[in-house]
Amino acid sequence: TIVSLAQSMDVSQFRKAFAGATVHDIFNLLSVIILLPLEVASGMLEKLTNAIIVSIPSLSKGTKPPDILKVITKPLTNKIIKVDKKIITKVARGEVLPPGTSMVKSIQICNPRIIGSLKKSVFYPFPCSSKKIPRIRPYEKSETKSTLVSTITILPEDFIFANTGMSDGAIGAILLIVSLLVLCVCLVVMVKLLQSMMKGSVAKLIKKVINTNFPSPFGWLTGYLAILVGAGLTFVVQSSSVFTSTITPLVGMGVISLKRMYPLTLGSNIGTTTTSILAALAQDEIANSLQ
Repeated sequence: TIVSLAQSMDVSQFRKAFAGATVHDIFNLLSVIILLPLEVASGMLEKLTNAIIVSIPSLSKGTKPPDILKVITKPLTNKIIKVDKKIITKVARGEVLPPGTSMVKSIQICNPRIIGSLKKSVFYPFPCSSKKIPRIRPYEKSETKSTLVSTITILPEDFIFANTGMSDGAIGAILLIVSLLVLCVCLVVMVKLLQSMMKGSVAKLIKKVINTNFPSPFGWLTGYLAILVGAGLTFVVQSSSVFTSTITPLVGMGVISLKRMYPLTLGSNIGTTTTSILAALAQDEIANSLQ
């Protein structure tokens, strides 16, 4: 829907693009309206998925899904925010966390040197970014060298929101606003780029290939082929949002027909499940996670 708004300057394109976005919206809404009451009333999905898992003779542990997009985005996001996955795991398990616990990682102190005695103790911390270990003051008479302890070095966590003192809610709100702004800018640029590319002979060729039906009596296979194409392309980019956001402006420009948008959207929703399936196969409790 946000993508279609980028074409609002042209009434004709906006009407087609918004219609294409609405196809996706209505599909999701109808899925919830139909399946949610059925699941609440009968547990149909739970029973069906359980039957599928039971019918599989053996489930062997697989590998984690390939991080195609994360390879590009992770170096940048790690400079902005890092989340403590251990805290998320505890929350998911329903464990009670101490007040003030944050999911944002914090910069730790490296090699604190502790000098202790029966009368007093002195603590010498320094940040991980420091390369030199500070000198320790001379021992007093009541202290002995045997009381000197050096702890394990903790690697630094250097990113923008580290140790800011802000709450998780405040950091989340800032990231949400910034990410939405970046998203809108990228979508507008993407639409402009597609509009400049999909002109002349290129647009005619793509329009002919995508919107052409199989000859009779195999015309009914065209939609199913579009579903396979949508599922395959979504599996490659591992994001149904990326795929549908790309084809929405193409619908607005008339390169893809609204009729063809529907099976592509269905395929996209099927293809995006492969990422979670691969992730489930990499877990210890494969049966539960796969179901």
